Amino acid sequence: MASSPATAPGPPTPPVPLTELLASKDLGLRRIAGPADADLLWVHTSEMADPYPYLLGGELLLSAGVLLTDPDHYVGRLVEAGAAALGFGVRPVHETVPPALIEACDRQGLPLLEVPPETPFTTIARAVWGLMAEARHRELRRVTRAQQALATAAARPDPVPAVLHQLATQLGGRAVLLTARGEEVHAAGRAPVEEAHAAGRRPDPEVAGALTRLARVVARDRPGSPSSATDTHGGTHLSAYALGGGEGLVLGLATRQRESGDHTVAGIAVVLLSLLAAPHQGAGAAGRSAALVRMLLGASPAEVAPLLGSTGPWTVIHARRTDGAPADALTAGALGASLGTALVDAGRGAGEAVRVLLGPGPEPDRIAARPGGTTARPGETAAQPARPTPRPGETAPEPARLTPRPGWTLGASAPTPVTALAAADALAARALAHARATRAPLTVDAPTGGLAALVPPEQAAAHARALLAPLTAPLADTLRSWLSLHGSWDRTAVALGVHRNTVRQRIGRCEELLGADLNDMDVRAELWFALRQT
Repeated sequence: MASSPATAPGPPTPPVPLTELLASKDLGLRRIAGPADADLLWVHTSEMADPYPYLLGGELLLSAGVLLTDPDHYVGRLVEAGAAALGFGVRPVHETVPPALIEACDRQGLPLLEVPPETPFTTIARAVWGLMAEARHRELRRVTRAQQALATAAARPDPVPAVLHQLATQLGGRAVLLTARGEEVHAAGRAPVEEAHAAGRRPDPEVAGALTRLARVVARDRPGSPSSATDTHGGTHLSAYALGGGEGLVLGLATRQRESGDHTVAGIAVVLLSLLAAPHQGAGAAGRSAALVRMLLGASPAEVAPLLGSTGPWTVIHARRTDGAPADALTAGALGASLGTALVDAGRGAGEAVRVLLGPGPEPDRIAARPGGTTARPGETAAQPARPTPRPGETAPEPARLTPRPGWTLGASAPTPVTALAAADALAARALAHARATRAPLTVDAPTGGLAALVPPEQAAAHARALLAPLTAPLADTLRSWLSLHGSWDRTAVALGVHRNTVRQRIGRCEELLGADLNDMDVRAELWFALRQT
């Protein structure tokens, strides 16, 4: 028994459909037997009685039939070798294509082309290479366009869903981000079975399960897992790619067909998604980070300092999407990554702002949560704080630089020591409200300065408490927002999330309780000074 030919790597160019070669009128080729659909990977000329040992698969084999004695056996060996098609040249050996060869090709499903005497085999080979070059150029253009589209999507404020949507568009199918357990994190596009359902045909309910099983094959939660895998189920082509990182996230794809360049486009998306998902891979990592942020912003200073390993300065940031859409853990994690921190809380509810804790600069610390409540930067132990308190004579670290982020509205506290994080959280919330009301991408709560800084803090706080004593907390917040927005009823309503008439009623009540004319600039200035102390 003859051994099978050794498996060879595929060609560096996309396959050429047989129909494109037949469309070249100058060649004069005519299909006289076998199916019309075939993909050509190579061109090979041979006059051997059995060329099987020298074929790689996918060839258009050209022959004049010099040693052809048994057409049925000859065609069977070509099919066994994986040849794509046979081109038979008439004259000078055979005046016409042997009828027995035509019957054998029809019976065994091998496309048979009649090559006219005036068409040299080298001309056919040159035409195939030219078509391959054109296909390669089309593939490169397609991959380049896809790369640009995916990179643009990765720069959006919701990069993970945007990349998945763009990938689904580029491949014409469905793109899903799955956990190692097969849980869907994000999805975009429609699988071919869903399109069939929309067209009135009943979809295969097992395709989603097949994709989940394929994802588990590549999930990096056990040693030796492959980086990618493919399968076909019910006419749907399935692919799964493991993302980089330790949480086992997997990109799953379901498409109607696999086209040249699809694997390259998917590889670009895998790289982008691995980078974007790295700050908060999986629900567990996002939950730990959110819990840590809440604890740090609500715990006592004595509890916070050992956890952070640094006295600061620290900046608390509140953020909302400019389009009003809620931010999930991965989108919030991408924001944190762009700011240089892993301390992000996006789990307080759809109506709440994302909270970010930004450490000292110029390169902000990244704090990693550990079991038991201790924290440290990656590669450090809890006994070695990420950034120790400066010794006498040393320069304290500068606060991290904060700049606007596309697609986000940010409100930030002024850089503050670790002992004042709770107060900074409230200041960041106010700054975000001010930013939304003024449609500014970033508002930073500035520390007290100028003439106000000349008053001793204890005396200023005592005066503020006495002056504002008649006001309830909601009235004081309304007055603070109204003054910061220069008395604008509409902007204050936006900042507080209430009706403008409610703002008017509250400001009128403030005037009554304080016994002051809020149209007086001196009164406004004194009240603003007092409110800045609270």
